[in-house]
Amino acid sequence: MIITKTPFRVSFCGGGSDMANFYEKYGGCVLSTSINKYCYISIHPYFNEKQTLLKYSENELVDEIDQIKHSIFRQVLKDMHIHGVEITSTADIPGGTGLGSSSTFTVGLLNTLNCYNGKFVSKDKLARLACEVEIEKLGNPIGKQDQYGAALGGLNFIKFNQDGSVSHEPILMEGKTYKKLQKNLLMFYTGTTRSANTILAEQTKNITSEDKAKNLLKMCGLAKDMKVALENNDISSFGKILDEGWQLKKELASGIANPAIDEAYDIAMKNGALGGKLLGAGGGGFLLFYCEEEKQEQLKKAIVLRELEFTFERDGTSVIYIGDKYWE
Repeated sequence: MIITKTPFRVSFCGGGSDMANFYEKYGGCVLSTSINKYCYISIHPYFNEKQTLLKYSENELVDEIDQIKHSIFRQVLKDMHIHGVEITSTADIPGGTGLGSSSTFTVGLLNTLNCYNGKFVSKDKLARLACEVEIEKLGNPIGKQDQYGAALGGLNFIKFNQDGSVSHEPILMEGKTYKKLQKNLLMFYTGTTRSANTILAEQTKNITSEDKAKNLLKMCGLAKDMKVALENNDISSFGKILDEGWQLKKELASGIANPAIDEAYDIAMKNGALGGKLLGAGGGGFLLFYCEEEKQEQLKKAIVLRELEFTFERDGTSVIYIGDKYWE
């Protein structure tokens, strides 16, 4: 058996600029971190080597790879010519919550299957392969930030270049600044999940308008401002930048926010939050707020949403178990 774990990501600023129809014209960038919530994938040979068994939110037992309903499983297993295995996927967080779950799964699956085939693949290449699967082969209307955030791990500034390449650099700061930033971030579950594809498809279409493109350019500028501030050990403006980015993001497509989300956001801002955003494409999932420690209890009592405690993580996708037979 082989087991991998791959982290979910939290995007602070610049989301949306990782879509091809934007970065090919302007270039894009995001600032994001991976967190200590994971997707775990295990694989081992199946008892009946002529069948493949998949266990996720559903169970699938198939004779042929083309019979698989789950599009990512089907595409990756077909590409890698793997059959006669049992694969199980479990996660700390449900899908559709704005933490990049689909891409986290794709990166983790690619890492698992390459290890099963006895191949080491770099984190950069795993991210690139995941983008090929989700965007080029399956045609999902998504960007590239989730794949790189999950594969690389850590707090990073990620650039999406006009030629389609991706570059990245870690955000370096003093340890006390890093710890304080973590302590000042709170995450709450809105109680609803959503499919990102509908919102992202509209957002992709809207980017062709000059006003929406200007919004994304401003959001990229905010990501750069956030990078400079963090590298100077200044987190005093972090909440303000989050809020400015959220106000710009809401204008990119209908369905990003709704009355319940707006109400929760307003309550948080009136009870100590200095800024925040809805994570992911929008419509549901998790709200993130920047709130100094002395105001956090007040905010938690006022917002009446389930809190998700988390910390940053730095490892990215990793293999956590390889059975003895693979060393023979």
